[in-house]
Amino acid sequence: MTEGMNESKASIDVAKMRAAAHGATALLRVLANEDRLLLLCQMTEGEKSVGELETLLDIRQPTLSQQLGVLRTEGLVTTRREGKRIYYAVADPKVLSVLNAFYGLFCPKD
Repeated sequence: MTEGMNESKASIDVAKMRAAAHGATALLRVLANEDRLLLLCQMTEGEKSVGELETLLDIRQPTLSQQLGVLRTEGLVTTRREGKRIYYAVADPKVLSVLNAFYGLFCPKD
């Protein structure tokens, strides 16, 4: 049994694991900011306008713009313009999965 386990460990593609680890740590770096995490959590319920996010989270406009810019640059959100309003949504289903896992672990059940 030990021999079979060693064979499966040896067959793991380290380059693929390293690339996956790089992607995971990049995501975790972005999520390590409280404002960005809160913004993404609000977007798990669907797209939100900048005004909605500002009201829901009580984040001042300069900070809000800066953090939304980081999320855009990192490719974690998509944007849609409707007239003067800009709407944001989570771009990657993997990010939604991570956010849902965080919610299950850290958000109180009322």
